[in-house]
Amino acid sequence: MPVYVALLRAVNVGGTGSLPMAELKAICEGLGFADVKTYIQSGNVLFRSELAEGDVQKKLEEALAAKMGKTLGVLLRSRRDLETIAAKAPFPDAKPNFLLVAFLPEPPPTDALDKLVAPDGEEVKIDGREIYVHYPNGSGRSKLKLPALKPGTARNLNTVRKLAELAAALEDDGA
Repeated sequence: MPVYVALLRAVNVGGTGSLPMAELKAICEGLGFADVKTYIQSGNVLFRSELAEGDVQKKLEEALAAKMGKTLGVLLRSRRDLETIAAKAPFPDAKPNFLLVAFLPEPPPTDALDKLVAPDGEEVKIDGREIYVHYPNGSGRSKLKLPALKPGTARNLNTVRKLAELAAALEDDGA
């Protein structure tokens, strides 16, 4: 069975959009997904399913909308996707926790960087359905503006690498 990594959009540690990972795990198990594992409190869940990617995404989005009362974006990636994304990370001198990868449902428009405002020296590179952003001073107080990021969800490079590692372990367990 294929291993999927679901990255949820608009799930926060506290405040609005809060979804305990135990509840996320229960939702996934209730959908019939197998070997469900969550990683940190920011909407990362790994599981196996025989369903096609589009069906997995639709079922999970519908279940989350029923639970949360609003639609959350669900972005699916495979182990290989995550390994490739981590390996292609630009900005080699960036600290991994200052390099965020924004996962998008589809590639951004070709003119996406034309609308970039990066007052703190942020660096941005687009590669397929991902946008890499290096925040030299951290992302917390950044004034970066890039509308193309809006439909996505971001994880730092450390998290991307860990999710790839967890997905590999899940694949190996099922082999």
